[in-house]
Amino acid sequence: MKKMIIPFFCAVLFSVPAAAQQTSAAPAKKTEVVKSKLTPNQVVDNYFKALGGKAKLEAVKSTVTDNTLNVQGMDITMSTMKQGNKFKSVQTAMGQKVTQMFDGEKGYIERAGQKTDFPADNIAELKKGTTIEALAFNPASFKEVTVEKIGTQDYNVLSSEKGKFYFDQATGLLYSSVAGEGTVVVKNYLTVEGIKFPSEVEIEGKGQKITIKTTKVVLNSGVSDADFK
Repeated sequence: MKKMIIPFFCAVLFSVPAAAQQTSAAPAKKTEVVKSKLTPNQVVDNYFKALGGKAKLEAVKSTVTDNTLNVQGMDITMSTMKQGNKFKSVQTAMGQKVTQMFDGEKGYIERAGQKTDFPADNIAELKKGTTIEALAFNPASFKEVTVEKIGTQDYNVLSSEKGKFYFDQATGLLYSSVAGEGTVVVKNYLTVEGIKFPSEVEIEGKGQKITIKTTKVVLNSGVSDADFK
């Protein structure tokens, strides 16, 4: 099994809509960039509303998400449980398993019976994790909002040292993010208990393309502190 570590920062980019909305390619060619009249606070607030409302997002204390991944023709199944900033993810392919676990203070990757601790410089960021990763969006991290057109559609864009985040002007939903050499695009969505989650996501970077499809999301059930020990 190839070394597969699905970046959990992607979750921050995703907790998005439900209606079977189709999008196309990643934002690569932009016709122009203009300053928006909106503030970062308004863009983030609209995003939370589009997802189902901030209060409803904050009421989710745990999630269990089942995914299938396709990486260069190889199919991988992945199940991830989250509780606050804790997570455990198990990826399986060709009879081999890779586990990632973070208990809120420390974490590791385990493959073939060998555990490797998460790098110390990642721990501080992991500690900031939330059950619904979209809630990690902090408007104070962004100075302004710009508008960029991709094809015929306009997107509100928030930029910071972490990357650029493209929000659909019509729906308020996060469409894509670009960070370093990687691009994430949300293609389709599903709704669980009134909250919107991605059902298909494409990640591209460094010559590799990963397609992630969500098959099931369970809220506030099946997760306890014991799962992260």
